[in-house]
Amino acid sequence: MKRITLALLAASLCCLAPADAQTALAVDADSAFVKNPMLWADVPDPDVIRVDDAFYMVSTTMHLMPGAPIMQSYDLKNWQTIGYVFDRLTDSPKYDLQEGTVYGRGQWATSLKYHNGRFYALLAPNERGSVGDTYIYTTTNIEGQWTLLSRMRHFHDCSLFFDDDDRVYVIYGTGEMMELKPDLSDVIPDSHVQLFQRGPAERGLLEGSRMIKHRGRYYLLMIAWPPGGHRHEVCYRADDIRGPYERRVVLDSEFGGFGTVGQGTIFDTPDGDWYGIIFQDRGGVGRVPTLVPCRWIDGWPQMGDEYGRVPERVRVLRSGMPSTGIVCSDDFSSPQLGKHWQWNHNPVDAAWSLAERPGWLRLKTSRVVPNLYLAPNTLTQRMQGPTCSATVSLDLSHLKDGDCAGFAAFNDGTCALRVRRSGRKLTLELVEMQVKLEGDNKQVTQADEKVVEQLPLTSPQLWLRISGDFNVRRDIATFAYSTDGTTFTSLGGDYRMRFDWQRFFMGSKFALFCYATKRAGGWLDVDAFDFR
Repeated sequence: MKRITLALLAASLCCLAPADAQTALAVDADSAFVKNPMLWADVPDPDVIRVDDAFYMVSTTMHLMPGAPIMQSYDLKNWQTIGYVFDRLTDSPKYDLQEGTVYGRGQWATSLKYHNGRFYALLAPNERGSVGDTYIYTTTNIEGQWTLLSRMRHFHDCSLFFDDDDRVYVIYGTGEMMELKPDLSDVIPDSHVQLFQRGPAERGLLEGSRMIKHRGRYYLLMIAWPPGGHRHEVCYRADDIRGPYERRVVLDSEFGGFGTVGQGTIFDTPDGDWYGIIFQDRGGVGRVPTLVPCRWIDGWPQMGDEYGRVPERVRVLRSGMPSTGIVCSDDFSSPQLGKHWQWNHNPVDAAWSLAERPGWLRLKTSRVVPNLYLAPNTLTQRMQGPTCSATVSLDLSHLKDGDCAGFAAFNDGTCALRVRRSGRKLTLELVEMQVKLEGDNKQVTQADEKVVEQLPLTSPQLWLRISGDFNVRRDIATFAYSTDGTTFTSLGGDYRMRFDWQRFFMGSKFALFCYATKRAGGWLDVDAFDFR
């Protein structure tokens, strides 16, 4: 069959000019493979399941809302966001940027499962609630609304697991396990089990639990990071869920000049093949998922190519699928906000609209704040490697005195194209910002600003562009503006984007913002977001 297909391809290419034939061959070869990283964007802590011929992946997005994004693929190459487990978290005013923040906290390491016709998501926000801070959500329609089923004590980096006898467990921490009640309402008292004791080689980090069952055996995948060593993926195996467990390293690989990979899960295809999705830290863009083949050898899952390494490319699972992505352009013509967008913390629902000016996104100021880090309704999408660019077209006519609006490469260290209104004057600034967070509440105590360049504007119509380069040892953002949408002028030089796990713990995001520093009531209209 492959020979016939290649022969037909060669015959069709004979009709093309030599240059066209080379281009067609390159395009065809490119479409036949998944290039690693599978998604060069911030998609950490993945859990992946398959239901029939569809793959579903959930990831960490912390303080962004809605949270726990569900991404779908049929070929392991083209992914799209089809929904979220929850719209907002409400246990604390910090989720609303009041009395503190949840930067670098919020939703972490969600576990996704499918059992007896229902989907389940277990997540433990890293922001302690007053009632309980592990949530179990469920739905029969993964693209629809999820229902909060129960809440219980905190479990770190936990994995929900349904056994063949319908007993349900949560595996968490460093090899700890508790059994849940049959209705998943809470844990069964006194059901705690320590599954294994760490050996001398594993005195460092051990987390990211993902439990699966294969041919009657139990496999617990975890990240290991020994002191003085490097990150790798280990597996603990047992014939009984309570042990005893034996251990093996199942992936120990550097990749692409960015160091080693670690933390993720494995899953099968309808044809019985196995793969792993394991993430890698890549600096300013965040933590990106890699796709690796997985083979079962002597009852152990061994990930990587024939040399045990993350391959540069993996043959696509299913050909002919439409090209999709998790970062998308938007002309805001839909009556609903696209699922590729997330708000920074909970949005103020009354302070944004797609209906008041059809075809435009309106961002309104709703309260007075001192800086961008406390601004409600900042709207974000991931930046993406190896290089990317996004252009927004803005109408600034309705900003009030003291309002700030614009477009940013947003993180704990931010560089923004910011328009400030002072009286009747509009000024475009390229400004670098650095936030200081203190205390248990992650209070924004200071946001240092450095205005790199500024110029007066004579028209409220403005186009802003941010480009990113995330190749090895780059992590550079550059900035430009236009007053006609055609000719762009650069502002400033290179801005170095960084990843800080102690503050935001996320990759850089494209961010649209509008906030008031004197009085609420102004707004920004956004005509389009054009992503390349």
